[in-house]
Amino acid sequence: MGNKILAKEVARSLGIPVVPGSDGPITDIAEARVLAEGIGYPVLVKAAAGGGGRGMKVAHVENELELAIATARTEARASFGDDTVYLEKYLIHPRHIEVQVLGDGDGNAIHLGERDCSLQRRHQKLWEEAPSPALNANERSRIGETVAKAMRDLRYRGVGTVEFLYEGGEFYFIEMNTRLQVEHTITEMITGLDLVIEQIRIAAGAPLSLRQEDVRFNGHAIECRINAENPRTFRPSPGTITHFHPPGGLGVRVDSGAYAGYTIPPYYDSMIGKLIVHARTRNECLMRLKRALGEFVVDGIETTIPLFTSLISEPDIANGLYDIHWLENHLARS
Repeated sequence: MGNKILAKEVARSLGIPVVPGSDGPITDIAEARVLAEGIGYPVLVKAAAGGGGRGMKVAHVENELELAIATARTEARASFGDDTVYLEKYLIHPRHIEVQVLGDGDGNAIHLGERDCSLQRRHQKLWEEAPSPALNANERSRIGETVAKAMRDLRYRGVGTVEFLYEGGEFYFIEMNTRLQVEHTITEMITGLDLVIEQIRIAAGAPLSLRQEDVRFNGHAIECRINAENPRTFRPSPGTITHFHPPGGLGVRVDSGAYAGYTIPPYYDSMIGKLIVHARTRNECLMRLKRALGEFVVDGIETTIPLFTSLISEPDIANGLYDIHWLENHLARS
């Protein structure tokens, strides 16, 4: 049984809401058709191992199902060495909401709020923000405490992220990442905590350094992943950086190992840096992000900086009205 299938079973047993789908791997096309009919089209065929958007195919109607399963299996086998797939309900306009958790393994666990990672291309996150502009205080508290309680029951140890699709006021578990994620930075900005230090403390056997009531959220934070890619076609852009000038100032943070003279090889992940901004309100955060992007100079290669600059002027982005399909639809129109 794949890791994601087992994770869903564990999540369900802990009281975490899950996306409707198959209870186990799909092994027979006739069985898959019956399951898909019960779930309701469209359905998503997903690889049980791995992630990053690979091994995921949508079947909008029954006659697309067999090809979707075959294609997902082939992609999963090539990417992860495991062609196990399962079915889930494909939500039409969901947001990607994830909750940061911290547990000491002794039954103590807290949440550090949520992040909205809905601006994606091919299931790859590009822009993340915390807190989510889609949630109200009651929803934030409800999902945070649900997850924290589950981690206490599980006696979870370490940092972790529980990821959900959110649609129509409901949360649906999709997976848990038992590690620090790229976007942990925005949680750090709104909580004032250093999650790397917290992770090391817990790994050394120390108890949690704070209780849930000690967690204070302050302002809004946004992260943009600066990738060495063409901002329109997303064609990889390896090469040598001739000039590198990161922005600075109040509420601006850049995490990067790049510098003028650094050569980006074609063999690895395209992300060369993370631009993180923090401010009292989301509107102030967007204005600070616009300034920071304007100051960010990376010459010699192409980057996604122009993409983020253009997104800030979009009314849907300014108003926080986007879902996981918004960016791809926007790129298709432009």
